[in-house]
Amino acid sequence: MNVSRAHLVSLADRKVTSNEQAEGREMAMNRIQFQPGLSMPDFLKDYGTEAQCEQALEAIRWPSGFCCPRCGHAAHYVLRDGVRKVFQCNACRHQASLIAGTVFQGTKLPLTIWFLAIYLISQAKTGLSALALKRQLGVSYPTAWLIHHKLMQVMAEREDRYVLERKVQVDDAYLGGERSGGKVGRGSENKVPFVAAVSLSDDGRPLRIKLTPVSGFTLKAISVWAKDHLDPASAVFSDGLACFGAVTEAGCRHQPTVMAGRKPKEVPEFKWINTILGNLKTSLSGSYHAFDFRKYAARYLAAFCYRFNRRFDLRTLHQRLLIAAAGCAPQPRRSIQLADAHC
Repeated sequence: MNVSRAHLVSLADRKVTSNEQAEGREMAMNRIQFQPGLSMPDFLKDYGTEAQCEQALEAIRWPSGFCCPRCGHAAHYVLRDGVRKVFQCNACRHQASLIAGTVFQGTKLPLTIWFLAIYLISQAKTGLSALALKRQLGVSYPTAWLIHHKLMQVMAEREDRYVLERKVQVDDAYLGGERSGGKVGRGSENKVPFVAAVSLSDDGRPLRIKLTPVSGFTLKAISVWAKDHLDPASAVFSDGLACFGAVTEAGCRHQPTVMAGRKPKEVPEFKWINTILGNLKTSLSGSYHAFDFRKYAARYLAAFCYRFNRRFDLRTLHQRLLIAAAGCAPQPRRSIQLADAHC
């Protein structure tokens, strides 16, 4: 880059205090993107050993101390079933493993591997492929794939607990592309349709998002989607696609925008939904070079939503995912490999 001597002199003559420089840097930075998060050394300091992981999981499952899941008594003693910690109730003699009834049930891997996977997946802004996870954890690809999908299922079930409210922007979107010689656009046989939606605050900032696979963009499908995922008092803004009128069946107000030949990206009202879809495209194309979107679309989309909806506090994101994993029912391989119901 060529810089003139006069320009260099003007820069040298300019008096800028250190406070002004700091303020300028702060204003230029996105505070969400530049938040510190949790470093790997800090993570390993808290969860670097099996004993630390056991202690953390026990505190999550029984914050007030062990309580027998069968009879409710607290008196117990601890056994070891190989490497696993087992609690035996003094009253009914029922034995409860530390990992029984959680997403970790049945695993032969150390908890340190699972906790590291939780950390890596939660901290990866654009997602983490099973192949990358395999390399980080030092396990086989099938093992990494199963861990990845189990944790994405945890994220999906957690996201199902929330609905969108206030102002909600919606759009029709697709995963995949047309096959050679096949139909293009909405009629393509190789596309998975999903509803993209973002709720906005009163000042127009994004609050939560939902990316939900649907059977198609029909009045019936959108009606079911709206009843499951929208607060009845919501105001829904769309580009006028006819099927979105069905949100009124869920009690919502529908406010279509007349496009008049314009594309959604050219309409300021759809700024945030277009930003979300752009970020999703970047995430999927950058992290997953090949994945079965027809079969597992819901999990990949839910994982993206999970991280986005908790983007304000990266430092505790791994703890929140750990709590969700401890509260999630066991996920056998057979159920993980089943196709998503919407697709």
